[in-house]
Amino acid sequence: MAGVSVAAEWQLLTNRYYRKPELYQMQWKHVDLTRHKIACSPFGGPIAVIRDDAKIVQLYSESALRTLRIFTSSGRLLSETPWKNPGGRLIGLSWTDDLTLACITQDGTVYSYNIHAELIETFSLGKDCFENSVVECVFWGNGVVCVNEAFEIFAVPDFRTKSVVKLADSGLEEMPHCMAVIEPQYRRSGDVEVLLAVGDHVLSVEEDGVQQLAEGVGPLQKMVVSRNGGYVASFTHDGRLLVMTADFADVIIEYTCESALPPDQLAWCGLDSVLLYWDDMLLMVGPYGDPVRYIYDEPIILIPECDGVRILSNTSMEFLHRVADSTVSIFQIGSTLPAALLYDALDHFDRRSAKADENLRLIRSSLPEAVEACVDAAGYEFDISQQRTLLRAASYGQAFSSQFKRDLIQEMCKTLRVLNAVRHVEIGIPLSIQQYKLLTPSVLINRLINAHNHLLALRISEYLGMSQEVVLMHWTCTKMTASSSIPDASLLDILLNKLKICKGISYAAVAAHADKIGRRKLAAMLVEHEPHSSKQIPLLLSIGEEDTALIKATECGDTDLIYLVLFHIWRKRVPLDFFGSIQARPLARDLFITYARCYKHEFLKDFFLSTGQIQDVAFLLWKESWELSKNPMASKGSPLHNPRIKMIEKAQNLFTETKEHMFESKAAEEHAKLLR
Repeated sequence: MAGVSVAAEWQLLTNRYYRKPELYQMQWKHVDLTRHKIACSPFGGPIAVIRDDAKIVQLYSESALRTLRIFTSSGRLLSETPWKNPGGRLIGLSWTDDLTLACITQDGTVYSYNIHAELIETFSLGKDCFENSVVECVFWGNGVVCVNEAFEIFAVPDFRTKSVVKLADSGLEEMPHCMAVIEPQYRRSGDVEVLLAVGDHVLSVEEDGVQQLAEGVGPLQKMVVSRNGGYVASFTHDGRLLVMTADFADVIIEYTCESALPPDQLAWCGLDSVLLYWDDMLLMVGPYGDPVRYIYDEPIILIPECDGVRILSNTSMEFLHRVADSTVSIFQIGSTLPAALLYDALDHFDRRSAKADENLRLIRSSLPEAVEACVDAAGYEFDISQQRTLLRAASYGQAFSSQFKRDLIQEMCKTLRVLNAVRHVEIGIPLSIQQYKLLTPSVLINRLINAHNHLLALRISEYLGMSQEVVLMHWTCTKMTASSSIPDASLLDILLNKLKICKGISYAAVAAHADKIGRRKLAAMLVEHEPHSSKQIPLLLSIGEEDTALIKATECGDTDLIYLVLFHIWRKRVPLDFFGSIQARPLARDLFITYARCYKHEFLKDFFLSTGQIQDVAFLLWKESWELSKNPMASKGSPLHNPRIKMIEKAQNLFTETKEHMFESKAAEEHAKLLR
């Protein structure tokens, strides 16, 4: 009977079933979708809400000052900030792929916020948009297309590079009826294509040209491009829904609606059907047969996903999607497929009925595929008890089947545990299994740590056998920034206690962050724990701990690192301080002398004089005199002859000052005489 109750909630569209489970009762209070501008992120991401200043609305208990608020998909407030409204009216806002909220104002300024409602950066769309206000914008994954009052079209193909491209002049004399964008990733040229509904046709505008398409098809009131960029769904002035290929050559679906009034929203539900929403009715149209109607007594917003559409209302979040084939095979009313009989067998087994064995005998030959269907169906369920029952049915069938991949059930259990954890109302990321596979676990973990759900992110990383370093590093940096009142020593203990969880974590990177936020003392303490000298020493230099860096470099004996420290100190300190630093370190001193003998004789002489090694200065002078002798100009009577003799005489005087070098002194004296 469970199958009957499950299938009773499905709707049949053409030959496919659809269902609309409720994901959440929204946690927020007093959010009326009709009074606000809303931006919802795909993949169960956050929702940004700001009061729409284009509408006259009655204020409840809130202040007249507008606030940008950011909620999870379950309606839990993440952050808020006053909206200062610096650049005129807000034209549009949308989430980018990396969960940055891009807000575009009338004067062509783009404000970027993170999910903590902190302004990250601003940039301008340029002079043309500043002088002729932006009227309309259409966003996609990581870019936007804007039209200004002079009917010029500008695109930002990627918010990360922030380059603004002016598209070809479309010759518009009034605003188009509607606009849609084919993303660069779906085009061979790699450039954005903008579709404008003008008159009874469509203009395709690119950077280097304009093309007229679909003559006589319009006027079109609404257009929306499918997720794969291959089809365009549009609503005509006479109330028809047309689904065409992206080049408008072929009509795939034509359906005449009851109303010629254009819908408020038009959206794709996967690639199988199209949704049209008027103020109380949602209509789902498929390729053949009658459409499905849903009645709503409150406003809704459609959020297209890769495998369906999430439906946001003031009070709830639902997910309208196609029922998976495996689920249909089990729960379709009257199904006698192997998976349905296996599910039924578990029910009989639980009631201790002999019919369980009878069912298993009927499907013995196709037991592996029945088990696989139960595992697959469990993945598509949002209801945890239903997941459990399907997985129990799978493991019950697995006990009687030898040719079954053993780890399939285990893998599904792992995936579902992760999905159930992030779907929890407190976290509010209602991912379906297909969305999770497309998003990937590493991106999900990044989203969790950016929302400061570090503990869950750490547990998921550990559970899936992924590196925990990313989570710990982010937590550490966040903790340091937020703990300005905690003394360095106490904070160090807290950080070390957590960082020891992950072997091989880079303490130098953590120390670099401490230095960046102005906690130099903490940085010096942290860098002490870095085991890799190659990471530790450059950081010690950058935080001004040169002497410690020199000690560490000489201890590890890496000549490259010692030279790095020597050159750094040499550049920063006066010669006498530098000489003092290296004198006590034989390895550093010898390396310096070796280098200076080749390249810096004068500096080396100063070093020898400062340390009282007069004989070494004398040997250097004598060597220099021999270098001069190699010059053909240094023969008797030439200008170089006298300097050479002077050098040898200077060396002789220095040798005379030391009692141990009488022989060298005499030799130098005779050498000078001979040259004369």
